[in-house]
Amino acid sequence: MPASLDHNLNQLLRNGSIQLLTQLQHGLEKEGLRVTPSGHLAQSAHPKGLGSALTHSEITTDYSEALLEFITPVFQNTEDMLNHLSDLHRFSYEVLQDELIWCASMPCDIQSEAEIPIAYYGDSNIGRLKHIYRVGLQHRYGKMMQTIAGIHYNFSLPEQLWPAYQAICNDHGSMQDFRSASYFRLIRNFRRFSWLLLYLFGASPALCKSFMGEQPHNLETLARDTLYQPWATSLRMSDLGYSNRIQSSLNICYNRLDSYTDSLQRAIRTSHPAYERLGVKVQGEYRQLNSNILQIENEYYSDIRPKRVTESGEKPVQALLSRGVQYIEVRNTDINPLLPIGISAEQASFMDAFLVTCLLCNDAELSDRECNLIAENHQRIVNRGRQPDLTLLSAQGEVSREQLGQDILEQIARTASVLDEANQTQRYSHAVTLQREKLRTPELTPSAQVLEALRQHGGSYHHWIRDLSQQHRQTLMQEPLEPGLKARLLTEAHTSLLEQASIETADTLSFDAFLARYNQA
Repeated sequence: MPASLDHNLNQLLRNGSIQLLTQLQHGLEKEGLRVTPSGHLAQSAHPKGLGSALTHSEITTDYSEALLEFITPVFQNTEDMLNHLSDLHRFSYEVLQDELIWCASMPCDIQSEAEIPIAYYGDSNIGRLKHIYRVGLQHRYGKMMQTIAGIHYNFSLPEQLWPAYQAICNDHGSMQDFRSASYFRLIRNFRRFSWLLLYLFGASPALCKSFMGEQPHNLETLARDTLYQPWATSLRMSDLGYSNRIQSSLNICYNRLDSYTDSLQRAIRTSHPAYERLGVKVQGEYRQLNSNILQIENEYYSDIRPKRVTESGEKPVQALLSRGVQYIEVRNTDINPLLPIGISAEQASFMDAFLVTCLLCNDAELSDRECNLIAENHQRIVNRGRQPDLTLLSAQGEVSREQLGQDILEQIARTASVLDEANQTQRYSHAVTLQREKLRTPELTPSAQVLEALRQHGGSYHHWIRDLSQQHRQTLMQEPLEPGLKARLLTEAHTSLLEQASIETADTLSFDAFLARYNQA
């Protein structure tokens, strides 16, 4: 076991800073397709009652006009965060009338990409930019991939903890540099260990047959309209989902902030022949924002990102370079269709212990060899993670999934014990215990439970998720929305529409000039 984890935990205990771990910061972003009562993709516009998708701070859309995205504020208490996410569902259901929020990561039955409306953000320059970026995604990757939904887990440490941790690390540089370097340490270890999260929480082992269309695949048939992999954990995170050959060659380096931003900026500024052939503006209509490998930073489909809240007109990379990393965004979390909001309190507690462990342990940089090893383990886990006798790669060679997982859980358990002491609870250690059981008994994993429930329902993914979505709606609506919160969300919805109108009125540049300036920044 890396000595640095025990050393850092002990030092935080000795100097009393461990109490600051009661102030961990969290936020969630959760996507979900709006569907009709029959479970088909909604063709309606984003409801006015939910406000403007361009300017609302908590309810917006992602790729499609039908792909809702809920964004919670930052919370210290994970229960408060999850309750607020539940409230955003309740508020939306009061507006949606008979529409449902699809409760799984892989989409409903979509027979043609023509059924997928691209999100619209109004006539302002920034609204048109957001829409055309999505048009570019359509031309580059196809619409179907963009209907996949997930949960992003945003996480940061309290500002007061950083001076104490810097002293423990005997670092005498600037606080901004130390904080950024520490978050990149977290990111590197996350990438080493993230296969375990996919095994423990992956919940997308099956999908609608329509998702694959005419593409060749090696999936098996579970029912007439349902494909699956018997031992898969997360098809969403496999090559069938957010994977791209052009992006896989980017070699984005996570060792340091400068290497990360350099490699990302290179992709944003480097034109790609295939995208040049697409054209940027063809017969007066934009097909993409530019012909570069990435139109914007967010096009890079990573499972974790360093983040910094941007100022008006500022790009994410510029914010990171000028003010450093502020928080991290974990992006590999499937929506668990068996849960009303797709994630549980136990999962959030485990995630906290997991991420604090990643921050405090091994500081080694990632070599090209280790990156290849990480990529191979990822593929094994997402496609056949529950396969009996599965082995994974380590520095020592092939190791059983159970052994490698238990080694990681041993470290997380020590962090969980310290978090429990600081918070006067047992929830972190309990969360680790639940994951140990999943490692010993693969049938307890969400992916196994999803397949079992799917078989019992008759095997149709579309019909099962539709029925579950209806059940979750009923469960959530049994608890009324608190009147004060409802009033605030109604006010924000109205205000956001006014803000969008104000932005549209204030534009003076033509869109062509606006886009040229944006691409040059």
